[in-house]
Amino acid sequence: MRHDPHGYWLSELPPVEACAPLRGRQSAAVAIVGGGFTGMWSAWWLKQWAPDLDVALIEADACGRGPSGRNGGFCNSLWFSLPTLVDRFGDDGALEVCRAAEASVRQVGEWCEQHGVDARFHHGGYLQTATCEAQEGAWQPVHREMRRLGVPELAVELNQEEIAARCASPRFRSAALYPTAATVDPARLADGLRTRLLGAGVRIYEGTAMRWLKRGQARAEIEVEGGSLRAPQVVLGNGTGLLRVGGLRRALTTTSSHMVITEPVPDVLDELGWTGGECITDSRAMIHYFRTTIDGRIAFGWGGGKIVLGSRVGQRVEVDPGMARQVEEHMRSFFPQLEGRRVVHAWGGPIDVSPSHLPVIRSLGSRVHAGFGYTGNGVGPSQLLGRMLASLALDGSGPQLPAPALVDPPGTSVPPEPFRFVGGSVIRSAILRKERIQEQGGAPGPVTRLLSGIPERLGIHVGR
Repeated sequence: MRHDPHGYWLSELPPVEACAPLRGRQSAAVAIVGGGFTGMWSAWWLKQWAPDLDVALIEADACGRGPSGRNGGFCNSLWFSLPTLVDRFGDDGALEVCRAAEASVRQVGEWCEQHGVDARFHHGGYLQTATCEAQEGAWQPVHREMRRLGVPELAVELNQEEIAARCASPRFRSAALYPTAATVDPARLADGLRTRLLGAGVRIYEGTAMRWLKRGQARAEIEVEGGSLRAPQVVLGNGTGLLRVGGLRRALTTTSSHMVITEPVPDVLDELGWTGGECITDSRAMIHYFRTTIDGRIAFGWGGGKIVLGSRVGQRVEVDPGMARQVEEHMRSFFPQLEGRRVVHAWGGPIDVSPSHLPVIRSLGSRVHAGFGYTGNGVGPSQLLGRMLASLALDGSGPQLPAPALVDPPGTSVPPEPFRFVGGSVIRSAILRKERIQEQGGAPGPVTRLLSGIPERLGIHVGR
């Protein structure tokens, strides 16, 4: 089995020539930090609306080689977060965000078709399943809000027989189907974006990490090794790197997720009846997520990885043999039909987590705007946030924001380090223990319930 930081999707791409790093003192009309989906979509929309605008993007590694190119490729809207959105933004604001996020999924597919990007976009829907009694009906709060707000058709409840007709895992008891979701090959999507940004005239500097950000009255300056980039408008889309930016250090935290992928097993998929291309999760807080590929593989991930101290990604956040073994064991418990079949690749990566479990844009004054907090659900919403960040960077001359509630919403701060890491690690262990006991049919004890419930009492949302 191959086990590396970048994962299967990226390993399937042909090599590309890297863009040179930034050297010396440079300037631009808009500077973008981060070559993942948020930064690249921001650059794309800026050049669509202002083709002559001088846009420069810096990326610490190579564009698309971070979490954007190695995730599960779920292209989801935010309908499953509807109760949280209603609580925070009211009925109208919640519906506006969900409709914009749903449109973002369609727009990703339309963009791929229009620009000849074979990102393997497939509109197969999303299934949220229950695998134990404690998970039964986890989606009911969402469905109640959908019925109340007049959109009941956007989620369908399935019984055990109906879910088995779509994917006959012995662990599934019931499910909710969200038909608007899709899947993509995230590395192919990121590579297609990078290529078309270069063609549109965006200056991309790879191997260029931001060391610090200086905000001035007329412009901001991004210091990098061997140079700097000055611009009157800055977009920050560098994920966990935002933890090094003043004003954002307590706006998010970092955890990790790990994935494995099998050799092609089309006969197993036929046996399961899993031929519709649905992306699937269970209903844990430390979620299991899985999908199929165009050549008949099963890609399976688990969001139960370790909490990260500050912004110290790398090491076991990305390559953790023990975690890879656990993820493979979990996959085989869902799909015992894989007995004798090989797992060929394992990898991991960081996830930027917002306290609300929702994506957010934070403005640091009028010149610096950051998009983050996808909490593992970034492929679809990042296109939406990129569009909004581009509009903000045009300083009032861009199109109307499609989901303004996501810009500078009232927020809960996470504790400073090291309390964030220590407390988060203790709570993570309690949640994992609670969910393991529940899946075994038991009842968690009072200490486990107390510790696992701390985030909600602090106003920090865990799970969908």
